Amino acid sequence: MILKNISILYGTELKYIESTDVQIKNGNFKKISKKISSKEKAIDCSNLLLIPGFINSHTHIADSIGKDLSIDADVDSKIHPMIGLKQKLLKETPKKSLSKYMKNSAKSMIKNGITTFIDFREGGLDGILLLKSALENLPIRCIILGRIEHYNTKNEIKQNMPLPKEHIKQLTQLLKNCDGIGISGTNENSNSNLQSYAKTKKIRAIHAAETKDSVNTSKKLTGKSEIQRAMLLRPSFLIHMTFATKNDLKLVAKNTRGIVICPRANSSLAEGIPDISLMQKFGCNITIGTDNVMINSPDIFREMDYLWKVTMGMSQSRFDPRQILKMATVNAGKMLNQKIGCIKENYFADCLFINKNSLDLEPMNNVYASIVHRASENSINAVMIGGKIVNGKL
Repeated sequence: MILKNISILYGTELKYIESTDVQIKNGNFKKISKKISSKEKAIDCSNLLLIPGFINSHTHIADSIGKDLSIDADVDSKIHPMIGLKQKLLKETPKKSLSKYMKNSAKSMIKNGITTFIDFREGGLDGILLLKSALENLPIRCIILGRIEHYNTKNEIKQNMPLPKEHIKQLTQLLKNCDGIGISGTNENSNSNLQSYAKTKKIRAIHAAETKDSVNTSKKLTGKSEIQRAMLLRPSFLIHMTFATKNDLKLVAKNTRGIVICPRANSSLAEGIPDISLMQKFGCNITIGTDNVMINSPDIFREMDYLWKVTMGMSQSRFDPRQILKMATVNAGKMLNQKIGCIKENYFADCLFINKNSLDLEPMNNVYASIVHRASENSINAVMIGGKIVNGKL
């Protein structure tokens, strides 16, 4: 397939190219150049802008069953891994219903231009297999980070209780069926537990510094910050970091592949906003996730729009919208160490065809601002994953 005369955001800096040709072959971007000659099917794309497919770097889509329940409850009452309403719902809801709503959320993400998502999947091996079943026959890419249902009490953390042998066996079996582990947090795990998880060979991720209470709890329990303890996991990346200190950010920038921020979720829980300017200052690779579906719609357009404006509103200074768009694309591909999130030769052809003449976008005087705070599902002509149109048409 040859896309003729198309505008694109090219490479890791999302360089805007007004008009070029793009050759897609075997699911990849094969060649990007003006006036590509080929006998392949050519499509005139003069009115379209090609941008990388969005990567939703943190979701919990099983809780789609609980949309907007207990909106006035505190964080622990809603989503605590041991006592929260969410856990009760996941345990008591029939698998058929959970599967239905997970599938609906995945379909919604595709329509909104999300081509890959990273899901923290509770429920052990059964939870992983349920998600795989729900996504069967859907083209969206999913990175599944599983979890064994083992949590330490405060006393067990103080005693540094090791991971039981039966759970080590469960973990081995679990990792054969997913892409890595997604840990609830340090305040539910002893140092010994975290060090056991650190020995695993796949992706390791953990929630950290999400709330003031979680930060204070860690210090009271262990005398260490959440981030210091999270480093025992040797994490690939961390989630939230809403209340990370300068020292925390220095540590994370040096020792991980990134931070996933979830600003709408943090705000919905009345907990605060991550300081992305400070994160950038210390060299952190920042990506975006929409988090729990019971709290948020899995919509990256909304996430980018909110993050850009609330950051400027709080800091009272300008912030480059291109950097926000990179968080949803290029930075996430870098964090995962995969050839996604970027329009570049030999990368997967996961992309969105944006209608430059759509009512909300024309004229696009600043292409990055237009995508970050004006574009929506209605701006998308088509979504492509692996070189195939999976939603809409050209």
